[in-house]
Amino acid sequence: MKLNGPYLFILATLMIDAIGIGIVFPIMPDLMDRVGAANTAQGAFWGGVMMSAYAAAMFLFGPIVGSLSDAFGRRPVLIAALATLALDYVIMAMAQTFWVLLVGRVIAGMAGATYITATAYISDIARPEERGAAFGLIGAAFGIGFVFGPAVGGIASGWHITAPFWIAAGLSALNVVFGLFVLPESLKPENRRPFGRRDLNPFASILRAFLVPGLAVPLVCIFVFEFANMVYPTLWAFWGREVFGWDGFVIGLTLSAYGLLIAGVQAGLLPYLTRRFGDFRTLLLACGCAVLGLAGFGFSTAAWAVAMVLPLATLADMAPPLLTAFAANRVGEDAQGLVQGVIAALASVAAVAAPLVLTATFERFVDGSGLYFPGAPFLIAAVLVVLVMPLVLRLGRRPPD
Repeated sequence: MKLNGPYLFILATLMIDAIGIGIVFPIMPDLMDRVGAANTAQGAFWGGVMMSAYAAAMFLFGPIVGSLSDAFGRRPVLIAALATLALDYVIMAMAQTFWVLLVGRVIAGMAGATYITATAYISDIARPEERGAAFGLIGAAFGIGFVFGPAVGGIASGWHITAPFWIAAGLSALNVVFGLFVLPESLKPENRRPFGRRDLNPFASILRAFLVPGLAVPLVCIFVFEFANMVYPTLWAFWGREVFGWDGFVIGLTLSAYGLLIAGVQAGLLPYLTRRFGDFRTLLLACGCAVLGLAGFGFSTAAWAVAMVLPLATLADMAPPLLTAFAANRVGEDAQGLVQGVIAALASVAAVAAPLVLTATFERFVDGSGLYFPGAPFLIAAVLVVLVMPLVLRLGRRPPD
């Protein structure tokens, strides 16, 4: 796999997007305080509502965006999505109430085409046997972004609570200009398919994908992993504040450490493991690390324990790109955008439900009315990964011809 210009641009795009996302995480508790949250538990719940609204919008528009890119090409859809994200960060920076923040998150969800179209772009230019490692590079780009994003967010929040949003808006706008000049189209005219009315229905798109022979199993696995992994962006800041008393700066540093480890795993270790052991055995390793990492965080009561568990959690992050590769290799070149859109839609369904379930669980176990156990959401996520393992094992069989 050669890292040529298109690869580098897509990876740079996703890295900047991850910076824009990660830059906000350290300030979420303070941001919820700013718009009226009474305490940490209520702030966590409000933050979960915002994440669910984002995911709901992405669910409705994700398959549509993926199908649009199958019909009209990746480049125009990607550029439009990046421009909309820049606008979203401006709205977030100017918001004075929770409801305006909520509107901003809905707009961002509608523009969730960045990841969808970028992964479809990678599918266009990578050979089938290279897709696992290629999708791992996407994870590495996000990891590098998360190294810088939370750190910058934690530092910038010391200037002003809205400073991280303005920085994210500026980076996104610069990325739009960059894309206009250097991004070539990847989808050949002969590999395009017409956009029809059925593409406007996300439920119909998901159903069509599940009816493709061999595709349902990786899609279900992706959904469960996305649900379980939502515990990190949803609760890390609130959990760290509640259990360890971390401020925005420390939360940013821990997230940056997490991102640095992910970058190393996805860019270096994942390609080596897939070459040495194959996609399936590497996936089994990632699943085992996911269970151990989530359970470890659930029982952690000291910062040194978090430091010990963190590497396991980053090894678990090999699972999503590998599952995405299993799914992508089961469809033709004219349906990569659809599949990536459906994967994004399933992730959105998980992201709607998971924040509501996990933050409600967190609130229940920290509000003082019963058993105090703030790590409970991590254990729920670990159980979900264990339950999906029989389906993961089925991926080791030969796909249908």
